[in-house]
Amino acid sequence: MIDHFREAANALQRAACAVAVTGAGMSAESNIPTFRGAGGIWEKYPPHEYATIEAYNENPEKVWKFWLELVAQLKDSKPNPGHYALAELERMGILKAVVTQNVDNLHQDAGSKIVIEYHGNAKWLVCPRCRHRDPLDLSQHGDSPPYCFCGTLMKPDVVMFGEPIPSQPLVEAARLAESCDVLLVVGTSAQVYPAASLPVFAKQNGAYIIEANTETTDFTRTITDAFLHGPAGETLPHLVELIKEGE
Repeated sequence: MIDHFREAANALQRAACAVAVTGAGMSAESNIPTFRGAGGIWEKYPPHEYATIEAYNENPEKVWKFWLELVAQLKDSKPNPGHYALAELERMGILKAVVTQNVDNLHQDAGSKIVIEYHGNAKWLVCPRCRHRDPLDLSQHGDSPPYCFCGTLMKPDVVMFGEPIPSQPLVEAARLAESCDVLLVVGTSAQVYPAASLPVFAKQNGAYIIEANTETTDFTRTITDAFLHGPAGETLPHLVELIKEGE
């Protein structure tokens, strides 16, 4: 029987460039609800009403209240052991970057330095016109959405439906997927594109794919080399310990 944990640890020890791609499943372990599936955020807040740029521009007061509730949940969340394990892999010189679909800032809170935020960061506000950014401080904002000093309605610095992913993270993530020799996929269901294409792109360029998920995905059946079954808060710390034992 193949020991996938040992195989994954060996691959990471040999890696010249390892990259992690993380999704909502990782944040769920920090008590942040996922967006899709049973009990997900979209069950209570249909995305066409609360998560499109058109909805925000047409009814900013309504959509702003949704974001205030979401940011309040993020404020109370803390990194879990999986986040700290990825930060440790970076400190060990193994992991070169984290590409995340999450908008909660938990990778940075755990100590990761190089984080490519595919969908932005909900702890910041941005002006669509002049690109001025401010922290989204709940104590400074009431029920009315804020306006920039240039007079433009500001928005959470996240990619809403109907908006393109900013070119910088898009290009940087693609570059990392192309150049890495090991890609670690954590807590993502392989359903959200274009982020879901990164592991496929990496595999096509010869990367070894490690997947850490609580359930199998389309990745598991097609491109995964080592599948680590279980919550990231358990599987990733165990992986780090195996790497340390093999040093």
